[in-house]
Amino acid sequence: MNSKNTALLVIDVVNGCCHKDCEDPETGVYFNKIREMVPKMVKFVDEFRKDVSGQIIFINITPWTKNYLSPNVIELYDNEPKGSYYSDDGTGFSEKFYLVNPKKEDIVLTKNTYDAFAIPKLKQILKEKNIQYLVTVGVFTDGCVLATVCGGFQAGFNFVILKDLIETTDIKKRQELQTYLIGYTFPFLYGKTITSKEFLDSWR
Repeated sequence: MNSKNTALLVIDVVNGCCHKDCEDPETGVYFNKIREMVPKMVKFVDEFRKDVSGQIIFINITPWTKNYLSPNVIELYDNEPKGSYYSDDGTGFSEKFYLVNPKKEDIVLTKNTYDAFAIPKLKQILKEKNIQYLVTVGVFTDGCVLATVCGGFQAGFNFVILKDLIETTDIKKRQELQTYLIGYTFPFLYGKTITSKEFLDSWR
């Protein structure tokens, strides 16, 4: 790994996945653990920018409604009572970044499904820039982070997953699933799974 072949991939750190106003008490969806993590992630982004000088790619989402989502997501949600079109009423608030502020030199890409590699331009950009290693942070660990890691690994990229800078909702079952992903699935199947401190220490 070096600064030219390594990029930081920041997944879905948007209001719809982080902000208190986008929580759903009716279904028990709260983002307290995510909000505890994000400030640490913001600090890491700054450190990565300074110490690694690699490309930073921010992934955000379309409005999470029928007008924008991929057909298979729509069909899933229409047939699954727990599926949720969780965007707001069209103000764009849900899709805005939460606490992170991409800079001019960063890349911002928008997806309408879970896997960021469903965005054709992502793979194209990585290939053009000769990027092979993706340092991955963001939300949700058991949703879009997992889907993106699986999709990217299948596409031939190497992953370093920062286990203290990925997070999911407060729901107990999702927290348990996250524990298994971090402790077993990610390190055994998809990439080196370490803390942000371990990554920066090894880089320096």
